[in-house]
Amino acid sequence: MTINEIQDGIIEDFSVFEDWMDKYAYLIELGGELPAFDEAHRTDSNLIKGCQSKVWFNAEFVDGKIVFTADSDAIITKGIASLLIKVMSNQTPEDILNADLYFIEKIGLTQHLSPTRSNGLLSMVKQIKIYALAYSKK
Repeated sequence: MTINEIQDGIIEDFSVFEDWMDKYAYLIELGGELPAFDEAHRTDSNLIKGCQSKVWFNAEFVDGKIVFTADSDAIITKGIASLLIKVMSNQTPEDILNADLYFIEKIGLTQHLSPTRSNGLLSMVKQIKIYALAYSKK
């Protein structure tokens, strides 16, 4: 699936919820569905700078695509990381670098996050793009 097809699916998934308490509950559920994060990847180099909570992202280059894994010590942040992985994992570096992550705005995430969580979201996106840039040079 393309990045935009995945984003459209996420927008559709979130559209069934009437209020933000339900959307937060869904985010928490998504975070709980993240695969177990390898303890070997829980390093300072994988720690996202700019997040109030601890968030780790790992990237591996497999068959021309980047596969992301993540974990966080905060349940909502873990859900946000899960959404980003759903959209960006198993995509080419070029597709990631060219992606317009419109789903964040469309589901209302930016308006319903605290300033520190918004900064954390931006930091996660920035790190994903940095990984993509590094792998695009290989």
